[in-house]
Amino acid sequence: MKIDIALKKEIDNSYEVHIGTLPNLKIDAKVAIVTNPKISGLHLHYLLSRLSAKEIYIITVEDGESYKTLASLEKIVNNLFEHKLNRSSVLIALGGGVVGDMTGFAASMYQRGIDFIQIPTTLLAQVDASVGGKTGVNNAYGKNLLGAFHQPRAVYIDPHFLSTLPKREYSAGIAEVIKMAVCFDKDFFEWLEKADLNNPEHIKTAIAKSVKTKAHVVSQDEKEKGIRAALNYGHTFGHVIENETKYTRYLHGESVAIGMMMANELASRLGMMKTDELMRIKKLLLKYDLPVAYDIVDIEAFYQAFFLDKKSLDSKITFIVPSHIGGVELRSDIQKDIVMDVLGTYSGQIRG
Repeated sequence: MKIDIALKKEIDNSYEVHIGTLPNLKIDAKVAIVTNPKISGLHLHYLLSRLSAKEIYIITVEDGESYKTLASLEKIVNNLFEHKLNRSSVLIALGGGVVGDMTGFAASMYQRGIDFIQIPTTLLAQVDASVGGKTGVNNAYGKNLLGAFHQPRAVYIDPHFLSTLPKREYSAGIAEVIKMAVCFDKDFFEWLEKADLNNPEHIKTAIAKSVKTKAHVVSQDEKEKGIRAALNYGHTFGHVIENETKYTRYLHGESVAIGMMMANELASRLGMMKTDELMRIKKLLLKYDLPVAYDIVDIEAFYQAFFLDKKSLDSKITFIVPSHIGGVELRSDIQKDIVMDVLGTYSGQIRG
């Protein structure tokens, strides 16, 4: 006997990304704002002055990638139960990528899924992490290995938040802007070479261009079955670096910058990327004081860590490799000896 469960439906998860001054938000439901102590002190009053709801609760989690854990997720969810939020309630993520990812994951789980809104306060979150519906937490095996695809109800990108962002975090966000350009848009990359992203008008243009690029990719491949994986350029290497250094030495964007250089070196070894293009990317990363070197202590252990990457399948590792500025390929056919040769060039670069 066979019984069919007919669930073929068109589900519209579309939403808008608003770039500009945060508007007044009126929500006819209970709202919980998830943030961290630093952002709460700097920006919570700004949000509350523009938000009205039936009830508003504040949930504070510790700041930093090392706190992006199941324990922090459980703290968020327990607060939702304690405040008796229901299926019509809304979560608001006020913070960077860590807060956004955990809030989205909590929203995907709580009572089998409730709405949430992204209000990103870091450049990295504004240009990348807040858009696309990827949520998750880290564990001992790697970054974002536990999570869900859960799209926000809306995203509000207000450049006002960037005024309090430390220079290092600002630069880490620029790494993701450069990533978008290298993967998908040669003209955008050439504009970045001439622009000064410390200029408020230039950064607004860069944010809008980055969000449009990511939105176009996500609209084609929401669950990362194909082209969306290209957005992980630099991340396959970068996630290993973050895990090796326990998320304490580098910011996410800094690890991605190093990972981009490793991916570029791999592309060069494969005859895919010209040396002058590799140097142009390196020059643009250095323009914003992003790291481009890393000391791999054990290259075999580094290589084996690739198999925990979400894009890997069975015994094959998928690498995102630029073919040129403005183009990228997903490669699952690269021999280990070629990868190990690239990793060997990063062994002994930095000590201490």
